[in-house]
Amino acid sequence: MENNQPIIIKRVKKYASGHHGGSWKIAFADFATAMMAFFLVLWLLSTATPEQKIAIAGYFKDPVGFTESGTPYIIDLGGSPTLAPEKTLNPEVKSQPQPDRVTVDTEQVEGMAEQVEKERLELLLQELQNKVDENPQLQKFKDQILFEITQDGLRIQIMDAENRPMFDSGSARLKPYFEDILLAMADTIKAVPNKISISGHTDAKPYSGTGDFGNWELSANRANAARRALVAGSYPDQQVARVVGYASSALFDRENPFNPVNRRIDIVVLTKKAQKAIEGSQGAEPAPEPAPAPAAQGQGGPGEVPAKPVDPNALPADKEPLPAHELRERLNIFENPAPKPAEPPKQ
Repeated sequence: MENNQPIIIKRVKKYASGHHGGSWKIAFADFATAMMAFFLVLWLLSTATPEQKIAIAGYFKDPVGFTESGTPYIIDLGGSPTLAPEKTLNPEVKSQPQPDRVTVDTEQVEGMAEQVEKERLELLLQELQNKVDENPQLQKFKDQILFEITQDGLRIQIMDAENRPMFDSGSARLKPYFEDILLAMADTIKAVPNKISISGHTDAKPYSGTGDFGNWELSANRANAARRALVAGSYPDQQVARVVGYASSALFDRENPFNPVNRRIDIVVLTKKAQKAIEGSQGAEPAPEPAPAPAAQGQGGPGEVPAKPVDPNALPADKEPLPAHELRERLNIFENPAPKPAEPPKQ
C-alpha cells in the first residue's frame, strides 16, 4: 500500500545578532515628531496674548471671516491677526488691533541722538590725540594743541608759542609747520559728518598797521586762511558752517592779555544743536563762540560782553583792505541784517 502523505519541511530563520527589523525606528520617529509638535503647541499657548488666543479660537470657528480680513495666517510673524466682526459668525468676539507703529517720545529720540553724537565726538578727540602722539612732526607742537569737549562740540585750539608763531607778524600768512598741522587734521576731522566753525583770535596788542585795518580784520583773515588750508587738505568746503574773527574779545589768558597763547585758531566740530543755532534754524540766533577754558582765562570784569565778530568774507586775506566807507557799509549790513518777511496769518 502506497504512502501518499505529504512531507512538510519547516525552516526556522535564526538571527545571530538578535535583530528584529527596523519598524520600531519608524514608530519612534513618529512618536518624537508628535511630542515635538505637542510641546510646540504648549509653547505657543504660553506665549500668546489673550487677543491672539481669541483670534485662534475664532479662526477654527469661522476660517472665512479671518482669511478675508487680511493675512491668511493665524499667527503672523509680522504682527497680530485682525478680526473681522462684520463677517465672522461670532460677533461677540472682539479685539483691539495692534498698532503698526509705536509712538516714541521726541525728547527721548533727541536725547539718544545727542548721546550718540557725544560718543562720536569723544572717539574723534581720541583719534586726533593719537595722531598728535604718533606723528613725529606733530609731537613738537603738542603743547600748542588743546582738545576739549564743550557744549557746542569738540573744540580744537592751536595756539602761538613765544618763539613759534602760527602766522607772520601782523599778517595772515601761515607758517609752514602750522599749515602741516591743519593738513594732518583735515583727513581725520572730515571722517565725521558734523560741520565745523573756525574762529581767529589775537592778543590785546594794538595792530601796528595804518588805516582802518586792525585786530578784528586780522583775526578774521587768519581764520579764513586756516579754512583755506583745511580745504587744501581735502576737507569739504561746504562742511564749514562759520568763519569769524574775535580779535582780543575772548582772551585765553585774561590775566596776561599780551600772552602769546591768546593768539590762536579755534576749530569747533559742531553738534547738530549748535549747527542749527548758527544756521538760524527755527529762527534761532547764531550761537556765540565758546568761552575760553575757565582754568586759563582768569577772572573777567563784571558785565564784560565780547564784541560781535567780523565777517571774513567781507575782508578776504588775499585782497587789499577795503576803503573806510565801504567797510562801514558792509559791517552795517552784517550787524543789522535785513528783517525777515512776516509770515502770512494761519487760516
